[in-house]
Amino acid sequence: MSMSELKPLIHLLFPLCVHWIAEEMTVSVLVDVTTNALCPGKTTCSQAIYLTGLQQTVVGIFKMVVLPLLGQLADDYGRKPMLLLTLSTTIFPFALLAWDKSKGFVYAYYVLRTISYIISQGSIFCISVAYVADIVEENKRAATFAWITGLFSASHVLGNLLARFLPGEYIFVVSIVLLIFCPVYMKLFLSETVRTNTRQDQQSTCLTTIFKVLQDRYKSMRNSVIVVANSSTLKRIAYVSFFYELGMSGITSVLLYYLKSSFGFNKNQFSEILMVVGIGSIFSQILVLPLLNPVVGEKVVLCIALLASIIYAILYGLAWAPWVPYLSASFGVIYVLVKPSTYAVISNATSSANQGKVQGFIAGIQSVASFISPLIMSPLTSLFLSSKAPFNCKGFSLLCASVSLIISLCHAWLLKTDEPTKSDGEDNSDHIEAPLLS
Repeated sequence: MSMSELKPLIHLLFPLCVHWIAEEMTVSVLVDVTTNALCPGKTTCSQAIYLTGLQQTVVGIFKMVVLPLLGQLADDYGRKPMLLLTLSTTIFPFALLAWDKSKGFVYAYYVLRTISYIISQGSIFCISVAYVADIVEENKRAATFAWITGLFSASHVLGNLLARFLPGEYIFVVSIVLLIFCPVYMKLFLSETVRTNTRQDQQSTCLTTIFKVLQDRYKSMRNSVIVVANSSTLKRIAYVSFFYELGMSGITSVLLYYLKSSFGFNKNQFSEILMVVGIGSIFSQILVLPLLNPVVGEKVVLCIALLASIIYAILYGLAWAPWVPYLSASFGVIYVLVKPSTYAVISNATSSANQGKVQGFIAGIQSVASFISPLIMSPLTSLFLSSKAPFNCKGFSLLCASVSLIISLCHAWLLKTDEPTKSDGEDNSDHIEAPLLS
């Protein structure tokens, strides 16, 4: 996969990279902002951990419906409007923290960020993958997805560099400017790959129109279930995605608070750890995966990546010194290959007309896991970080999360690839015949 072959995707990838930079530069400073606002003068803040867990639970519940719905809408009404919607929602919560970082504004941030996550978390990748599948031939999709996730990692590195060296008071301001730029650029330059039917029945009443939309959504969701149920590959990758997300989302939701409490890390250490993962991920996704995948296939790459995620979780859970988190983070260089491998397996097992629906359906399954995990991880982490812990193991919750990752690896090992399943009545006529990458 050369740069010339990625040229048709430039107006998708460039604004996505800017968006990811803007989001990532806020991650390391958010822990300090929320802890200082909710628990002034303390390094451990159970309130912030529980709020983050509650946020993730609410997001997971609503994403079960919203993600498949957005995938279906992207298939029916186009990728571009759905991307504009999902990218725009992130602007508002960060605008609050740019204005004020007091306790009331932090609570308001959590509310708006929860709404933003419901609409954008996972759906941006899902719709982008469907956009790529519209114009990239099947045997090049794995390499293309690797490039996208590699650019995602590169964006994280740049975002963390900005967070490391920018003064805290400027981080949210710069982030907002970048976030506003993304949908504006995409609106001006991104081409649509789906031909939509613009005809409307002028005699239809509002109630009839709403009923028809709901009916169409139900039929489309039912079609997604049928497509997945008829494919052994899609059923197995659904299990892989569920247990991987169950473990990894639980780790992600509490990790920075755990490091702050156990080792006194601040935004500088957080940025350094995140950059360790990001820099290595660029190399592994852009250079290693495109070379390795044609030789061993998506299944082997997926299994290796899941094994690395297990080691990652165990090392964090048993971290006995401040340097151990850096060692653990280095395994992120390998486990980041889970995402592009999963996208490739799903895409190759799905026909072109169902890309958005199936990617959205699998993402919806992941959202089920993401709302279950904080129900377990938040109280468990708070307990073992407190003085009431039954035994001395501050990372016990992370060790529990590794069990879910082991189950995911077992399902990946049983994975069998098959050809795309074409559902009854499937029609590809809505999709523009974009030129394939040679």
